[in-house]
Amino acid sequence: MHENEVRATVGQVERLVAGQCPEWAHLPVTALPGDVEGTDHVLFRIGDELVARMPKIGWAVDQAERDARWLPGLARRLPVRIPVPVFVGEPGAGFPWRWSVVPWIAGGTPQRLGCDDLGLARDLAAFAGALHGIDSSGGPVRPAGSRGTPLRHADESVRRALAGLAGHDDGFAVAAAEAAWDEVLATPEWAGDPVWIHGDLQPGNLIVEDGRLRAVIDWGALGVGDPAPDLAAALWTFTGAARAAYREALGYDDATWRRACGWALAPSLTGIGYYRHTFPRMAEHGRRMVRAAIDELS
Repeated sequence: MHENEVRATVGQVERLVAGQCPEWAHLPVTALPGDVEGTDHVLFRIGDELVARMPKIGWAVDQAERDARWLPGLARRLPVRIPVPVFVGEPGAGFPWRWSVVPWIAGGTPQRLGCDDLGLARDLAAFAGALHGIDSSGGPVRPAGSRGTPLRHADESVRRALAGLAGHDDGFAVAAAEAAWDEVLATPEWAGDPVWIHGDLQPGNLIVEDGRLRAVIDWGALGVGDPAPDLAAALWTFTGAARAAYREALGYDDATWRRACGWALAPSLTGIGYYRHTFPRMAEHGRRMVRAAIDELS
């Protein structure tokens, strides 16, 4: 998926567990299938109740420590489960980075390319609203260009991506995507107090069971800032009436909605080319997001 991936193996995880948390050394380690693997970690089951999260790319190496620092406090104030680390491991056995062990949370994920599920939309809006309402004093501010920061910081990479898409047929007019991007850049920036954001409320990060939201996982974009990236879940995750219900339930103004469309556009435009051959499902998701954002802004 990435040129500079470092992929942990079952044998490495077994040795790391045996050496650093021997109380679990008797438990079998098994790699999770590739269709549940995300963009920045390789996942391994440890027995029936635990999961080892092993970073596979440099930008993810601080997540284990950040999750351990912030998720315990957030978990007490949220309406569904989140994967609070139960152990943070050190490099070893040929693996170069810190890693974490989190509880295994049973359940499925919603349809990856959008679902029109009103109940789930309302559940997720309740989750996002609760998260945004937690006191963010002293919370981690992400680097410029990260989700939750002003969209203008992403402009250079988006312009570069637009130029690269010009020679491809991705199901949308590049000129229309550029016009949509210009519109969101012209939108006033968030002027309120920074709020906690998950930053990546995509279907693969939502655990559902019996039609209800049970957990929200993968907090790699965690930070404090503009809530717009979490409002972007209306586009990332929902279609039809569920999209409208999610947006309405969170209740943000039109400017925040336009910035949310910007946070659907930016990673999608840059991701289509990046993942075109290495992760086609992600590239297709990006195409759909660009088309949805163009429609919303037209």
